[in-house]
Amino acid sequence: MTPIVLAFYLFAISCIAGGLFTVISRNPVHSVLWLILAFLSAAGLFVLLGAEFVAMLLVIVYVGAVAVLFLFVVMMLDVDFAELKGELARYMPLALLIGVVILMQLAMAFGVWTTAEGIEVAAQPDAVAGGGDHNTDAIGRVLYDEYFLLFQLSGLILLVAMVGAIVLTLRHRSDVKRQNVLAQMYRDPATAMELKDVKPGQGL
Repeated sequence: MTPIVLAFYLFAISCIAGGLFTVISRNPVHSVLWLILAFLSAAGLFVLLGAEFVAMLLVIVYVGAVAVLFLFVVMMLDVDFAELKGELARYMPLALLIGVVILMQLAMAFGVWTTAEGIEVAAQPDAVAGGGDHNTDAIGRVLYDEYFLLFQLSGLILLVAMVGAIVLTLRHRSDVKRQNVLAQMYRDPATAMELKDVKPGQGL
């Protein structure tokens, strides 16, 4: 067994184990940690395929941002997970039905699987069909040339979704003191201060 094959099996087993324990772990913090392991293992598989750029994105975006965000949310929010699991148990038959349907669809998809042209080129690390460019250069050329408008539209949709989430969750509470910059800038010193004549031995 070559080192590449051994590394593939190690990454594949750890990825499957991480995904499985993410679902079945009772502690939500442990679930997030197992999820991070699954992400790192998937990044290792991408490195073995010669897609270092995709592996780097997976580590930076998912492990460095999304998984850490999940971890902070789970640790900071006071959520009654026992009650939440009790509510989820009611939907278990529906979830099993959906899982069976998804497995049937995957079986149908793999049943009609055909090999695309240029597969012998894709089997070589850092190889791109039609030239000697690096795979990162090829991704950039395709993404910012043929799909430039779709890429910009997807970014605009994400921006609108982010602004919408902020607007929907923004709440102005009257019992919370907030800084009014304009009121501080335009205040009159004559009305803002008051002189008191304090007698000796007396307080305010």
